[in-house]
Amino acid sequence: MANALLPAVVVAPIVVACLLLALGRRLDRPTIDVVAIATSAAVATADGVLLSAAGNHRLVAWLGGWRPQHGASVGIVFVGDQVGVGAALVAGVLMTCALAYSWRYFENIHVNFHALMLLFLAGLTGFSLSGDLFNMFVFFELMGVAAYALTAVKVEDPTAVHGALNFGVINSLGAYISLMGIGMLYAATGQLNLALLSRALTARGPDVLVVVGFVAVATGFLVKAAAVPFHFWLDDAHAVAPTPVCVLFSGIMVELGLYGVARLYWVAFSGTLEAGTIQRLFVVLGVVTAVVGSVMCLLQRHLKRLLAFSTIAHTGMFLIAVGSLNPVATAGTAVYVVGHAAVKSVLFLCAGVLLNRFGSVDEFTLQGKGRDARLTGIVFMLAGLGLAGMPPFAVGLGKVMAEEGVVRAGLWWGPVLFLLVAAATGGAVLRVGARVFLGIGRGPGAEEAGAMSGDEEKRELATGMTRLPVTMGIPLTALLAAGAIVGLLPGFGDQAALAAGRFAGRAGYVAAVLDGTTSYGASPAASAGWSVEGIVLCLASVGAAALVALLGLYGTALPRQILAVLRTARPALHMMRSVHSGHIGDYAAWLLFGVGGIIVLAMLPP
Repeated sequence: MANALLPAVVVAPIVVACLLLALGRRLDRPTIDVVAIATSAAVATADGVLLSAAGNHRLVAWLGGWRPQHGASVGIVFVGDQVGVGAALVAGVLMTCALAYSWRYFENIHVNFHALMLLFLAGLTGFSLSGDLFNMFVFFELMGVAAYALTAVKVEDPTAVHGALNFGVINSLGAYISLMGIGMLYAATGQLNLALLSRALTARGPDVLVVVGFVAVATGFLVKAAAVPFHFWLDDAHAVAPTPVCVLFSGIMVELGLYGVARLYWVAFSGTLEAGTIQRLFVVLGVVTAVVGSVMCLLQRHLKRLLAFSTIAHTGMFLIAVGSLNPVATAGTAVYVVGHAAVKSVLFLCAGVLLNRFGSVDEFTLQGKGRDARLTGIVFMLAGLGLAGMPPFAVGLGKVMAEEGVVRAGLWWGPVLFLLVAAATGGAVLRVGARVFLGIGRGPGAEEAGAMSGDEEKRELATGMTRLPVTMGIPLTALLAAGAIVGLLPGFGDQAALAAGRFAGRAGYVAAVLDGTTSYGASPAASAGWSVEGIVLCLASVGAAALVALLGLYGTALPRQILAVLRTARPALHMMRSVHSGHIGDYAAWLLFGVGGIIVLAMLPP
């Protein structure tokens, strides 16, 4: 029964999306909303059933019974383990919340929006469950095409079209490179199924064609993951996309890019490529991504861009944790992703409330205007603390586990970097919250004055809201509560560590897909969760975030000597800001530079 649900959770939203497009003109707006929300909720419920079943054994479904014959496969296979199904569940829950929020958020929205959202859900879910490299690419493109269209859904706004164009061109270039890599791997092995590809690559061994093929496929996924230097599209897209769509971009789409690279390595390449090579590749990318994302996050006054760069910074942390190749760190990443999805979604939804009520997402324009929006302010500040790692939020639990894992892997500096990134991103959010909802803080300094304003964003409701509708308030509070409850679930860390070990088990995956041996087998006892040292580090990151927020609010009042020292960093900050030019040609050049850099990192001896 559970195996049959695997294709159903992908096909159902596609079918309903097509029906809405065909019948949408005959349906009124409430009916369309109910159908879309019910479909998304049903998919999320089915994902929950699948997750429960995947705790006992891997789920495998060959569409039409087209199993491999004589070492070759042309069939489509869906594979569900706890990590893959968990990612699909996060996508389903976030989509349900986004659609519920949209009910009263948009005054006039075409049925195309609901259909695109369901197609987006199908792409996210299919990518999470696909066991075939080419079909991963197909679902990767389905989510991409839907995302491009959703970014430009306000087609009358030139900035929305520009942001969608940047998004579409850069991600399409990444997709073309990925498709080239798939062609290289097929030429080398004659296989596209991940399990068959794993066996073929293990027998063949690494060579230039195989390594370049891996790099090319991984590049497309890393573009979607917004790893530096492939990240330039992300803040442009977040700035102009409708707020409910931003929830899905930062909450799950970016993370699925990292999931794709991890799945590709552990199933197909872990028996071929040197672990040291992969660790170096992931860790270098992760450090650069975390640093660039954190600095750019602090420099923003446009709230949605600030949150986008925060996502980039956290992607860097995820890359480091996964790149450590330690199961506890990988488990921590999974928990961190769940917690990050919850609190970052809450922050974006709060930004949407501010945009529709006050017509701006500019930190300084909004100063003091949010005093009457008490619920939104409380939720926003709590989510900011959660983003900084405050216990008991799942972000904090994931951070604790990831820090423990990277230290076990020999990356002793990992907890320090994690603390700094959490402090920078959480502090930036708390700074905005204090300025908007408490009305405190000085005016913009030189750096803030040069940042891109958030006054140009258009309301997504014809008239500003004066009260928060119930359908918008419930997703806000529910996601915030979920982010805290997950961190308190007994044994959740242990289960995540067990799931991460199974996720990295190449032999078990191959046996389940090709031989029908779906049981996980004996697994070593896994122990991971809150620790005294980890809680202390979480509280330290929260304290550091509060300090960062205070410096952002009153930094211009610092003594002249300190300000003079800080001004020495201006040239570097100006250069970093100028690199994010908004020009597609510049971004494409950086993408090609990044591909070359990854090839060099992959070719160097471990």
